[in-house]
Amino acid sequence: MISIIASDMDGTLLNEKMEVSEENAAAIKQAQNEGVHFVVATGRQLSEAKPLIEKFGIQAPMITLNGAAVYDVDGKALDMVPLHRAAVTQIMRELNLAHLYYEIVTIDGVVSNSRSMHIQNLADLLSNTNPDTPFKLAVTLASARVELMDISYVDDYQELIDDKNVRILKIIAFSNDGQKKLQPVADKINKKVEVAITSSSQSNIEINNVRAQKGIALQHFADGLNIPMSQVMAIGDNLNDASMLKIADTSYAMENAYTEIKKIANHLTVSNNENGVGKAILEQLKTNRQ
Repeated sequence: MISIIASDMDGTLLNEKMEVSEENAAAIKQAQNEGVHFVVATGRQLSEAKPLIEKFGIQAPMITLNGAAVYDVDGKALDMVPLHRAAVTQIMRELNLAHLYYEIVTIDGVVSNSRSMHIQNLADLLSNTNPDTPFKLAVTLASARVELMDISYVDDYQELIDDKNVRILKIIAFSNDGQKKLQPVADKINKKVEVAITSSSQSNIEINNVRAQKGIALQHFADGLNIPMSQVMAIGDNLNDASMLKIADTSYAMENAYTEIKKIANHLTVSNNENGVGKAILEQLKTNRQ
C-alpha cells in the first residue's frame, strides 16, 4: 500500500522541455484523488520549483534545496536547515583555492557573482540532465529560467558571511571538467567540515548541512502524517536522490538515471521523456487497488 509518493524534478518529473507532461500530471492528480500524498523533492528553490508544477494544475508540498527547506502545499515553511556559518567559510575557502565558480543559495534566493557564468552552468545542467537537448536550446531555456528565479548578484560573497541575518541553505559548485575536478574538492571539504555533498549532474556538487538531505526530509514528512516508510514511494534519477530512494520501501529509478541510482532503487521505470513518473505512479496505484 502506497500512501506517499515523492518525486524529484529535473531528469525525473520534468521532461527535456522542463515541463510536466500531461500524462505525468494526470497520474499525480489521480493519485491525489485516491488519497495518496504527493510531494516534490528537488534541489531547486521554492520560487523556481513551485510555478513549474502549478502551471500544470498540481498542488503539492515541497522538499526543496535537497531537504534544506520544506514547505506545505500553501508555500508555508515547515523546516529550515541552514549551513553553519563556520562551515560556509571553510567551504568557500576550498572552492576558492580550487578556482571553482560557485553560487550560494539563501532563504531569499540564489546569489551569484557572475550572470554569464550562472547562465552557462545552468545550461550545462539542463543539457547534462537531458542529453537529447541541444546546447543552444539549453542556453535559451537557462536564460528564460533565470527570469523566474530569485537571483541576485554580488561582487564578493563575504558580505553574505558578514550579514548575520542571512541564512545560507546550499552552496553549489560547477566545473566543465566534471567530477574528476569536483570530487577531490568535495573530499577536502568533507575532511574539514561535516556536510552532505551530492550532485544533480556530472558538472556540479551541491553542499548542504548534513541534516539537509531528501531522505531525512521525506522521513520527517512521513512521520508528520503518521505514515510508515513501508508506505512511501520515491522516484529519482541522480545522486542527490539517493538518500530518499534508500529510505523509501518502494523506490523507482528513471531509465535515464545514473547507474548508482539504478542499483539503489528496487524498481525501474522509463525515461523522463517517456512519462516515467506517471507510469510508475499508475503501476503502484493498480497495486493499491488489489
